[in-house]
Amino acid sequence: MEAALESVFTFLFKYPPRFFGRGELVLAPVVPVWLLGLAVLAALALIVLAYRQLRGISRIDRVVLGMARALAIVTVLACLLRPTEVLSSAVPQRNVLAILLDDSRSMRVADVAGTSRTSAMQREFSDSSALVRRLAARYAVRTFRFAAEPSVAPPRTRLEASGGRTDLAAALNGVRSDLGGLPVAGVIVVTDGADNAGGDLGASILGLKARRIPVYTVGVGQERFSRDLSIISVSAPPSVLAGSTVLIDAAIGVRGAGGEKTTLTAEADGKIVASEEISLPRRGDVVRTRLRVPPMPAGSYRLTVRARPIKGELVAENNEYSSVLDVRPGPARVLYVEGEPRPEFAFLRRAVAGDSAVQVVGLMRSAEHKFLRLGVRDSMELINGFPTRREELFQFRGIILGSVESSFFTGDQLRMLQEFVSQRGGTLLALGGRAALAEGGYAGTPAAQVLPVTLNAPRADTGAAPVELSIRPTSAGRTHAALRLRDEDEANLARWDSLPKLTSVNRLGTLRPGATTLLAGRTGTDRDEAEIPVLAFQRYGRGMGVVLGVQDTWLWRMHASIPIEDATHATLWRQTLRWMVEGVPDQVEIAAVPARVAPGEPVELRARVVDSTFAPVSQASVVARVTTPTGGIVDVPLERSPTADGTYTGRYVPTDRGAFAVNASARFGRDSLHSSTGALLADDQGADVEQAELRTGLLRQVANETGGHYYPLSQAARLAEDVNYTESGVTQRDAHDLWDMPIVFLLLVTLLGAEWFYRRRRGLA
Repeated sequence: MEAALESVFTFLFKYPPRFFGRGELVLAPVVPVWLLGLAVLAALALIVLAYRQLRGISRIDRVVLGMARALAIVTVLACLLRPTEVLSSAVPQRNVLAILLDDSRSMRVADVAGTSRTSAMQREFSDSSALVRRLAARYAVRTFRFAAEPSVAPPRTRLEASGGRTDLAAALNGVRSDLGGLPVAGVIVVTDGADNAGGDLGASILGLKARRIPVYTVGVGQERFSRDLSIISVSAPPSVLAGSTVLIDAAIGVRGAGGEKTTLTAEADGKIVASEEISLPRRGDVVRTRLRVPPMPAGSYRLTVRARPIKGELVAENNEYSSVLDVRPGPARVLYVEGEPRPEFAFLRRAVAGDSAVQVVGLMRSAEHKFLRLGVRDSMELINGFPTRREELFQFRGIILGSVESSFFTGDQLRMLQEFVSQRGGTLLALGGRAALAEGGYAGTPAAQVLPVTLNAPRADTGAAPVELSIRPTSAGRTHAALRLRDEDEANLARWDSLPKLTSVNRLGTLRPGATTLLAGRTGTDRDEAEIPVLAFQRYGRGMGVVLGVQDTWLWRMHASIPIEDATHATLWRQTLRWMVEGVPDQVEIAAVPARVAPGEPVELRARVVDSTFAPVSQASVVARVTTPTGGIVDVPLERSPTADGTYTGRYVPTDRGAFAVNASARFGRDSLHSSTGALLADDQGADVEQAELRTGLLRQVANETGGHYYPLSQAARLAEDVNYTESGVTQRDAHDLWDMPIVFLLLVTLLGAEWFYRRRRGLA
């Protein structure tokens, strides 16, 4: 439809729509303008005089006939002004024209008249095609192929469509750099628009605009598949502690398959570890589901989520998503500080005593300046009570504050608690109790800023009776990994409803902006009663602050209604502590960016190094060690980043397929540290087929912002004329007459014909 409208416009106005507005409108009258002005006035005067002398016609007839005749005369006189559009055009054989051809895997999709996108693209843009020959007659044509990076395509190069990633930003930057000293008339990009490398496309466009280089984009493929399933997103943790259940949230795009069923599976190193049958919705394009992967031994696994293809599906490659899951052995150490002997301390430690991945180190005040220490590494650890040095405190990944008043800590120790979260990236959990939270005097302290709820000033009636609360997960808590007591949603909620009430002696303030409530409580049975936050959290700096505002979760183990074999209390605390310490950074962290590539594509190994106080270290010697899928070892020296303190980077190119383990070692001063394991996945699929449909909007944006134009592949032949009009490179100014446009002749004929027809109808002819 668009092409037909453009053809009609070009017929009427002599030039295509994009021709107008590019140049400058000037007048080149065949006679002096003042003479034309006199002619217009004289003609109008004659018309008025002639129609005033006519007898037997109404005033309306005079106006209609006079206007038609006047407009016809004005049209003729306007043509005598000879309006002209002056445009810049490329000087033949003096400019370079770059052609970028997409060589990524998504170009293998066969949705262009039954052939692959690559085949259709090569028919139009091969060296021997009619279009390229016409372009070569006027420009020095330079052809590049690109996926993650651009490279020169020699004559008669056959594209393989093997790139696992499309980076439009890198392609445009690379071509602009390669042709930096040459006059460039424009850049033609032929692609499906599957830009998924995360490059800064906006900066690339600004660089082209600065040189006034237009980009002409040619879209290949279908914008919307008629029948298709696609894994739109997968949310899975990059690492977990050994023994943890892994929750995978997947969103599946659905096209033309409403009412059908498919099976979603999760595989670890090719072995199915979770599966679920899904009914595809009749309405809506997305179905969301969750898979539960049972605990796995420590190690790195290639985790693949796959949806079974439906009948008639055009692209099956986007039905799966792969990542690397690192299962860490632990133990992760958590410091539990308690100000008085109480059951919560004993039962919490007992709940996780058999968990090899989490260790709770207990510090309980037994008398003034005397402490009970449990789970310490040696006789000197915590010998003087709560740590007074950041180096000692920051060895832990989490801190639990029990019923201990704020005056137990010095001012610097309270600041250390805040920095433990914001700078170290740890988790602080504050439990309820008679000497905890606001009742413990924490309002206004640095530690209070970490918590997800505000703390009001202590109340006068701190000895008031505890309040009983019926506790239930909120909508966010029902899907949270730490609060899953049963596999099925309904059974999980029913189990929470069956638990006995707990008590609270703390009056929490309002929830902070950005905080999330996971458990809420009510004092009665009225569903309209306002809920009280019981378990809430917020991100704070690099870490997390959590509040659990009850004082006796041990009742879920010892209440008369709880069977002796029931593991609810232990399960809840094990999962909560694992949630607290997952994602807490080490002193040396290593990551591959991007974490998933095709074999042969480069990745950046990026390490962050901090000292024992978690301050960035900029004078370290850092080496990354890559373990290949076949067991080979490759050491990659990392260089200090000039833009970020404590960051070191290096380049690595994986050649094998599969999951790579990446570790880093850092030396600074007398310290020698090793990182946890990072993940890198190299496979042929890559990210390029995850969104394989043509992205017309992106391609239009690139073209419009640089002064180019977007074309479907079927209209690519128009490039031969359109690329000539450019202000980039070596140009000349050309004048194009507008007075002889067919629309002008049609307007003149229409006006005169309308006058004649009106005369006939009114009997004046």
